[in-house]
Amino acid sequence: MPILDIFSKRQAKLRGEVPDVFVYDSLPQELRVQIVHIFRDSLGDEQEADARGDMVSGAYEFIVNSLCREYGLFKLPGAKDYGRREYVSELFTFILNEKLVERVLDAVELACKIIDIHSRKWEYRHRSNADKEATAALEELNARFQHHGFGYRFEAGDIIRVDSEIVHAEVIKPALTLLHAARFKGAEAEFHQAYEHYRHGRMKESLTDCLKALENTMKSIAATRKWKHDQGATAKPLIDLMFEKQLVPTFWSQHFSALRAMLEAGVPTARNRLGGHGQGTTIVDVPPHFVAFALHQTAAAIVFLAKADSELS
Repeated sequence: MPILDIFSKRQAKLRGEVPDVFVYDSLPQELRVQIVHIFRDSLGDEQEADARGDMVSGAYEFIVNSLCREYGLFKLPGAKDYGRREYVSELFTFILNEKLVERVLDAVELACKIIDIHSRKWEYRHRSNADKEATAALEELNARFQHHGFGYRFEAGDIIRVDSEIVHAEVIKPALTLLHAARFKGAEAEFHQAYEHYRHGRMKESLTDCLKALENTMKSIAATRKWKHDQGATAKPLIDLMFEKQLVPTFWSQHFSALRAMLEAGVPTARNRLGGHGQGTTIVDVPPHFVAFALHQTAAAIVFLAKADSELS
């Protein structure tokens, strides 16, 4: 359904009651209810699950059973006993009442994956405009998140954390789009994993996967162009190779000296000093804002390298 700019929303905007910073650890009840509405519309409701009995009910059963298995439970918390398992009700009760935001996002992510892959097919609910409905549902979810200042989005198959709408639109999303190409699958997996670590507070692991994503991007470019390189090469020799092969043209080299400095001293150094390679006798605490910066650096470097590769004759 389209998002309506109703009177109360317009008045809230006029009063300045619109979130100007993102929150990550609380999920408003209003947003939880809106999520349920979206899933009812896009995955099907209780009546459809009973009537169809195959794809609709199977989708809800898969989500609920997957969560139960991962959490080591037989039923999701709050599930009511109806005499038989009611997967639709069990999932929605969980979304509406679960206190741990990350667990709610687990459910949301699984549901969105099914919307993105299965419900957009005609076979799912026999709807001629199924593809458009699925796209609209995912767009509405992201718009609802943004309206509530909830700092996450569903992008390229995963829930990812958003720290800045501008950075996300101009850097993160283009990086995810470029990495979705088949030859960048390794780098794509590492970049998604870096975000997953970041979302769960595993900051050092996030830095490590930032570096892996950057290195895998350069290795993919080198492999496609048959540039000789060591398969186990680390960031610095790979960066040297990118410049040696004039991925950045020589006559632009001065203009991109800052880029080279960022690639050589930015993400690799962040990981080397704060991520792996041991900590000695002092435990290093990596602040989230630093890891967010490293993620954005990585994404910007990936976008630049991939676009430069596409334009290199």
